[in-house]
Amino acid sequence: MTVAMYPGSFDPVHNGHLAIIGVAASLFDQLIVAVGHNPAKESGMFTGPERLEMIEAAVEAEKLSGVRVVLFTGLVTDAAKAEGANCLVKGLRNGSDLDTELLQANMNLQSAGGGLHTVLLPGIGPDALISSRYVREIASRGGDVQPVVPEVVFDHLSRKFRD
Repeated sequence: MTVAMYPGSFDPVHNGHLAIIGVAASLFDQLIVAVGHNPAKESGMFTGPERLEMIEAAVEAEKLSGVRVVLFTGLVTDAAKAEGANCLVKGLRNGSDLDTELLQANMNLQSAGGGLHTVLLPGIGPDALISSRYVREIASRGGDVQPVVPEVVFDHLSRKFRD
C-alpha cells in the first residue's frame, strides 16, 4: 500500500491545497494531510485542532476518499515515519516554490536515511496561485476570500472577523 504525507501549516487551508489533496488522493492508496507548525512562519491564525477540523470538513465536502488528517510536531520526516508514509507530497505554485521544495526534498531524503522521497505536484488552473498568508491578510481587512477557500474556512474567517 502506498501512503503519502502532505505536510503543511494550512493556516488556513485554501482551494489550492484542496486541489493538491485531490490529485494526491487519486495517486496514492492513502493520503495523510499532516498539519504542523512551521517555526519560520508567524504564529497561526487558527489553532492546530481548528485547522484539522476545517481540512476534514473540506475533504468530506469534496467527497475525497483515502484521506486522513493528523496533527504533528517536530520533524516532517519523523511524522512520516510514525504514520507509515512512503513519500511526501508538496505542491508547487511557481519557480520560487520549486527552489525551496527541492532543497527540502533533498534534506528530508538525506535525514530520513534515503527512504523518503518527495513527489512535487504543480498547481494548475484557477486555484494554483493562492497563498494562506494573503487569505489571512485580505480576510482580516474585510476583503472577500470566499472564491478561494472552502465554505467551512469562509465560515470560520467570517466569525473571526465579524467583530
